Amino acid sequence: MTTVLDRRGSRAWVDNAVRLIEADAQRSADTHLLRYPLPPSWNVQLYLKDESTHITGSLKHRLARSLFLYSICNGWVTENTTVIEASSGSTAVSEAYFANLLGLDFVAVMPASTSPAKIALIEAQGGRCHFVTDPSRIYDESHRLAAETGGHYMDQFTHAERATDWRGNNNIAESIFTQLQQEDHPIPEWIVVGAGTGGTGATIGRFLRYRKLDTGLCVVDPEHSVFFDAWRAGDPTVTGERGSRIEGIGRPRVEPSFIGQVVDRMVKVPDAGSIAAMRHASDTLGRKVGGSTGTNLWGAFGLVGEMLAAGRSGSVVTLLCDGGERYSGTYFDDAWVASEGIDLTGPAAVLDEFTKTGRWTAS
Repeated sequence: MTTVLDRRGSRAWVDNAVRLIEADAQRSADTHLLRYPLPPSWNVQLYLKDESTHITGSLKHRLARSLFLYSICNGWVTENTTVIEASSGSTAVSEAYFANLLGLDFVAVMPASTSPAKIALIEAQGGRCHFVTDPSRIYDESHRLAAETGGHYMDQFTHAERATDWRGNNNIAESIFTQLQQEDHPIPEWIVVGAGTGGTGATIGRFLRYRKLDTGLCVVDPEHSVFFDAWRAGDPTVTGERGSRIEGIGRPRVEPSFIGQVVDRMVKVPDAGSIAAMRHASDTLGRKVGGSTGTNLWGAFGLVGEMLAAGRSGSVVTLLCDGGERYSGTYFDDAWVASEGIDLTGPAAVLDEFTKTGRWTAS
């Protein structure tokens, strides 16, 4: 006897979910590529891909969109799925937005010490927050909640590098090179990114190779993160004992989405450098930018200084990951900086010298 089990009827929700996500993308113009003000006589251009203009305010909006499409098309997320993520920051805000768009429940698993401001951002997008006392338990607790609810743990740290089509299809790398086409140096010497999941670096590094582009990928890594140490040692099992102070980037373990083989250079950035560069850029641009943007710029300024010292012209691109309004009580607060034992005097002097002369004197 022939037995037939047909589940094709469930495709109607999938089709509509994909349509809603794609319609949301169509309503949003691509993010701007800003030209950072450097002296014209240097003949080196620095660009900032402004990801803060996404509707949820950060680079993670792209990741969340890709993760939802990936999970839906894999059949992991359906019309009654509770979506769960291990995140207390921008990824949770963006995933909560897309879950709300699709009428799905969303739970962000986070440390109990998470600030009320971050919790409020997630809840404003319709998400719920689930707290753990031990931050190292967020992964296991996310798996447990998914099993308990019959939901899906999105797991940005594993799926970030595979959810985005790195060959094109309007990923961030393709967008950058399209926007550079009419510039003086349309093929940049370097693209500089930080690593949180590692997915953005993986996407850009693969795209550079696929398109045979003569551009280097530089990944900047903050204090207390192990990506740099693991990459230098060639040992992905390296772990650390605490998390990064620079939100959105840096991890105490090497996440599965970090593909070190596509990285051409890494730079370890002190937290004082990240915060000083963030403040410096905020003054220069007339708008507040976040800490991870400061990390990116510290690395980018160093590369510009290296090009100037070698007498080379060209361009460098990095990311403006999110706005600085979220950090008024931390990175922009002198009392908080002092309480963390961070001295901005040295990095501020490095930035002042670079602005005046183009020389990069950071050790």
